[in-house]
Amino acid sequence: MAESRFQRRRRRILNEVIQRGWAAVRSAGAIAPGTLAAERFATFGAGSIIGFPTAVLYGERQIHIGRDTLICGWVTLAAGYGPHQTTVPPRALVIGDRCVIGIRSGIVAHQSIEIGDDVWFGQAVYVTDANHGFEDPDVPIGRQLGPHQSVSIGEGSWIGHGVVILPGSRIGRHVVVAAGSVVRGEVPDHSVIAGVPAKVLRRRVDGRWVKGRADADTVLATAGSAE
Repeated sequence: MAESRFQRRRRRILNEVIQRGWAAVRSAGAIAPGTLAAERFATFGAGSIIGFPTAVLYGERQIHIGRDTLICGWVTLAAGYGPHQTTVPPRALVIGDRCVIGIRSGIVAHQSIEIGDDVWFGQAVYVTDANHGFEDPDVPIGRQLGPHQSVSIGEGSWIGHGVVILPGSRIGRHVVVAAGSVVRGEVPDHSVIAGVPAKVLRRRVDGRWVKGRADADTVLATAGSAE
């Protein structure tokens, strides 16, 4: 049955009211300097913002956020196994200046996760410095805590959509991690990595692109032509 003119007008008005109301709620609910929520963090830099709504947020006293960093909505930021844990290191999670953390990403720190300046995440990136054990066959895996292994992501790196960064990963400076990759281990500066597990596809050595971890005699192209 076709809508009447009145019904169409009512629907348009109701839709606009809801859209404007949700935009107002998101703006008012965002965490920014000067809000009580921002003051719960160990550091919350000028110009930074965490979008509303968040997903999971606890351990703020052990979380440091630099200046001019954008953390999108529905992001999980957590330090420790729960909000009442008292043994979390004071700098469990450090996010640098001018970073972008994409929507629905999750960063869960127990010992140390450090993200350098100018690091950008795509959507749904997950980073953790601890995993579950599975050594005891009689104990549910979810109840077996694995070792804590620090994670670092060097400045200027790009982490693509859906990447998983596992405990012990140390990603260098200006690294590109392709969408959907699973990262563990050392990644050299100026690399492009991809896959499950992620491998180095190419890297820049002395201003030129070379295959994988090979030396400069396997040059693919000069830096200028490669970019």
